[in-house]
Amino acid sequence: MLILASKSPRRCELLKFITEDFVIKSADVDETLPDGISPSDAVLYLSKIKAEPFENKNDVVIGADTVVAIDGKILGKPKSNENAKEMLKMLSGNTHSVFTGVTIISPKEKKSFFCETKVNFFDLTDEEIDSYINTGECNDKAGAYGIQGFGSILVEKIDGDYFNVVGLPVSKLYRELKTTK
Repeated sequence: MLILASKSPRRCELLKFITEDFVIKSADVDETLPDGISPSDAVLYLSKIKAEPFENKNDVVIGADTVVAIDGKILGKPKSNENAKEMLKMLSGNTHSVFTGVTIISPKEKKSFFCETKVNFFDLTDEEIDSYINTGECNDKAGAYGIQGFGSILVEKIDGDYFNVVGLPVSKLYRELKTTK
């Protein structure tokens, strides 16, 4: 059996591009990051601790996590509309990175990888930021935006895997699953 260790509805939808034959499980884990951890190491760490509770001798488990980072600073999910506005102002007119880490645990091996996508935002006015925040879409998204929804109008261009920004690097995961023992 294939287990997706994630509460994310976006990851569930994306995994369906690879297979419909999986179950969703999630555990409450402490997602506190060690001080000074890099964004790439953070997503590898988080994907691993999300997958490990479901490790067993019969199933393949996929854990994943996504962070947004600008100038090496990780932006989590906003705690309030004011916090979302701060994040979006930081991203406005700038390039940031979206990192997704994935851990695959099978009965015979554990492997992890991450993908990075560079995202350029347009220069945003306060009105555009407020309008986006009012959609409510930013509330549960790293970096306070979702590229697959209303947040698409904030993005000027990307360099890398679009699905990585949504939350799961589908093509890389597909290839890794094919070589999983």
